[in-house]
Formats: sequence, C-alpha cells, structure tokens
Amino acid sequence: MSERSSIFDMIGPIMIGPSSSHTAGVVRIGRFAHKLLGKVPDKAVITFYNSFASTYQGHGSDLAIIGGLLGMKPDDIRIKTAPVIAKKAKLIFEYKTVNNAGDKHPNTIKLQLTSDQKTLEIVAESLGGGVIKIVEIDGFECSLSAQTFTLIIKAEDIKGSIAFIAEVIAHDDCNIATMGVSRKSKKGEGCHFIEMDSAINPITLMYLQNLRWISSVIYLSDMDL
Repeated sequence: MSERSSIFDMIGPIMIGPSSSHTAGVVRIGRFAHKLLGKVPDKAVITFYNSFASTYQGHGSDLAIIGGLLGMKPDDIRIKTAPVIAKKAKLIFEYKTVNNAGDKHPNTIKLQLTSDQKTLEIVAESLGGGVIKIVEIDGFECSLSAQTFTLIIKAEDIKGSIAFIAEVIAHDDCNIATMGVSRKSKKGEGCHFIEMDSAINPITLMYLQNLRWISSVIYLSDMDL
C-alpha cells in the first residue's frame, strides 16, 4: 500500500531546520522514542543509514534527533542547542553511520536507548513532509504512523488473542484504524500494534494490563505524538 500525503504534508510542517525529512521527521522519531520510553534516556546510540549517513550533520539531523529524545517538538527553537541541553541532562549519546544498506529506506534511523534498567530499540523512516514510519520496536516489525492514538501490547502468543483484544477495544467504542501483530518465533511472545481513531478509556487500559497473558501495555495519545 502506498503512503498517502495531504496538502499539509507537501507544504511541510512548522519546524526548526532546513528540511522536513532531515529535521522535522527526525525530531518526531526521537520524540516518539521519548514517549515510548517515558523519559529522557540515560544513553542513546543513534545510527544513521544511507542518505542520512552522508547528510545528518549538514542538514541538522544530529541536532534534531537529540531534540526529539529530549521530548522537543519540531518547532522548538531549542533544537539548535539540543546537544548542549542533552549534556546538562546527563544524556550520553553516540552517532554511528551505515552507508549502502540496501534493505533499508534512504532516510532510516536506528535508536538504541538505555534508561535505568530498561532498554528500547527503534528503527524508523523519515518519509518527507515531517511524515515518519516506525518499522521496528525491540525487534518486532511494525508499521506505525505515530500520528494517532496508539496501543502497543506485548502478550503471549495464544489462540484467539488478536480477536479478544480487538473486541475489548470495540466495546470501548474505539475504531481500529490499523492493527498488526509481530512475533519473533512460533508460540513466542507477540507484539500487537494498534492505531485508533479516538482515545481509549483508562479503565479499559487497566483491564488489559491486568490480564495474566499480557506482559505490557503502552498507550500513546495523539497529543503525545
């Protein structure tokens, strides 16, 4: 399925920086990771692939990703000094580059984050116009727009789990826009990625979190993203 863009995507977002794909999109990738982790990471290893590997410094992607990891939005003027702010926040960061990765989109970033005892790995693409796609979280393949209400549920790979989760959400009067499930092995833990058109009720989240076969539930509202 091809990506659809609106006139606002073509004009580009309100942002700091010269490029909607190399700065605005990159900030949004970092901000998504920040929200998923729940805080500023202690350490970040940032890998730029392909086109990004050659241009990340000249186009400000190095500043943008740090700004996003600090929780900044694309129009935050502090992005210009994000690395300085990161050092004050005791965020240790490292840049890496990989050229000619044929299996990846030209504008791909991988984030390997550490916070206390928690780790998080995200692979994402910047598609232009500030539009991004999250393609992998902790080794689970996905396709998230990071533009709407999102549920990420890690659960045992048991019969009927997909239908059950979908029914619970439907009973909350939430319409599912997209839903995908990824697993690393048969009968291993699966990860459910669900994008919805509206917010989900806190009591529904609590119910899902307390099911014995669900290990974690992360909810991001569109206001977060």
